[in-house]
Amino acid sequence: QVQLVESGGGLVQAGGSLRLSCAASGLTFGSGAMAWFRQAPGKEREFVGSIRSGGTTYYADSVKGRFTISRDNAKATMYLQMNNLKPEDTAVYYCAAARVPTRTTWYRTDYNYWGQGTQVTVSS
Repeated sequence: QVQLVESGGGLVQAGGSLRLSCAASGLTFGSGAMAWFRQAPGKEREFVGSIRSGGTTYYADSVKGRFTISRDNAKATMYLQMNNLKPEDTAVYYCAAARVPTRTTWYRTDYNYWGQGTQVTVSS
């Protein structure tokens, strides 16, 4: 059974930093891309960033230059380092994993497995 477990969310002031982790089990970590999505109240779940098995990363324009995705294949864990956080970054953050490599990595439909989410709240 595949499990993705996010951690590291919390409350932070604007301009602060947080690091989210996504621990994976039950799948061949590194076979497909992994990603972070987020969903704010009343909004659709949106792409934040992704990382391919080879390490190539992609980011939404709204977080480019502030967020960094990395992965540790030995620990089967993906990270999201978030710096210079803004109130508009407030959302539930979800990690996602693809079973196999895909042509794109920024659509929800690219991913087969999802975590339960972790809340990030940025106060102004």
